[in-house]
Amino acid sequence: MKGTGTWTVQSGLTLGTPINTIAESVFARAVSSHPQLRKAAQAALQGPAGTLTVEDRDAFIEQIRQALWASKVVAYAQGLDEIRMASQEYGWNIDVAEVARIWRAGCIIRAKLLERIRSEYAASNLVSLLTAPSVAADLATCQDGWRTVVAQAVMAGVPVPVFSAALAHYDLARAPRVNAALTQGLRDFFGAHTYLRTDIEGLWHTQWSGDGTEVPGEDMH
Repeated sequence: MKGTGTWTVQSGLTLGTPINTIAESVFARAVSSHPQLRKAAQAALQGPAGTLTVEDRDAFIEQIRQALWASKVVAYAQGLDEIRMASQEYGWNIDVAEVARIWRAGCIIRAKLLERIRSEYAASNLVSLLTAPSVAADLATCQDGWRTVVAQAVMAGVPVPVFSAALAHYDLARAPRVNAALTQGLRDFFGAHTYLRTDIEGLWHTQWSGDGTEVPGEDMH
């Protein structure tokens, strides 16, 4: 633990970049290095025994490979998006395709996937690596196996924090609406922080303790 993972997560929080896959890998390492917690929890907490039984061993191994590949791609996508957002925030003018090329040429990573990443970013100005045509197609191929692995691991009590975090990001990214809408409503209820509506512009506030009517909320805090 040299601190680079911690720094990456801290920077992601500062930039408001969703890097939950990377964060979960850092937190999983933290749990691993916290034997007191695990010893106490083993004595106190109930759950499945952590044993998986599958009908087709070879097929399940392939599904694990798919889950690993897909989760790795999400981690790359989040990390590169953090670099892209930092470049915008701090005026660094970073070429993400060139970053992938440099990593492939001499970094400790040196993954074959980096050349594919480089070519995808060089071909178009991607919002996310996940939207690159070839990557999106392979994620579609892998997603059923990915979901099966996460579901079976959860049912068996096998912790797979990074696989499940990556899958959650995949589903959040493709969702037409996410939980921020509910969060806005809750914050308006307890603190009059206002919310946005989907059918009309501006900020709004509901008179929760009154008659429940909505009023413009520009003056709310």
